[in-house]
Amino acid sequence: MSSDVSALLSAIQRGESHAADALLPLVYNQLREMARAKMTQESAGQTLQATALVHEAYLRLVDSRAVQKCHSRKYFFAAAAEAMRRILIEIARRKEAVKRGGDWDRVEFPLSDLYEAGSAVNVLEIDEALTRLAAQDAQAAELVKLRYFTGLPLPEAAEMLEMSERSARRLWAYARAFLLEELSPGA
Repeated sequence: MSSDVSALLSAIQRGESHAADALLPLVYNQLREMARAKMTQESAGQTLQATALVHEAYLRLVDSRAVQKCHSRKYFFAAAAEAMRRILIEIARRKEAVKRGGDWDRVEFPLSDLYEAGSAVNVLEIDEALTRLAAQDAQAAELVKLRYFTGLPLPEAAEMLEMSERSARRLWAYARAFLLEELSPGA
């Protein structure tokens, strides 16, 4: 399957229009699992379904130049994770907009993986903290995106970032500590 995905990504890069249609059935189940993992972390009032998140992310990928830069399966799924993250952030920003009730109906995201106290943190706060983390350590921010926004286990995230699992564990510990500090009350 991995070689099929890579072959289709190469075909997309060459401009073959049928390749994007053939790619979806091969990656759909894994994208759906990524979206389902993310959506289980959403608050109960979330109206977006995992299927809609997958479809929106896929459309953004094939309609943009992002998929043309994907040389392999791992780059494609990293781009999909980023697309899903951006969609969720856009939704949170729309919900916080003054014309839609401002902070009356805040969307909260549990950071059970990152914040062991189990406290809920707003996705916009996470995005701002990730931006600060990326300024200090871009690879740590990418690891957080892969783990938090797609639900990838550490070994798979390490493989996507082309690092050893041991290095990924150290980087994950650093990123968690950084985000805990950034997202704790009064920070």
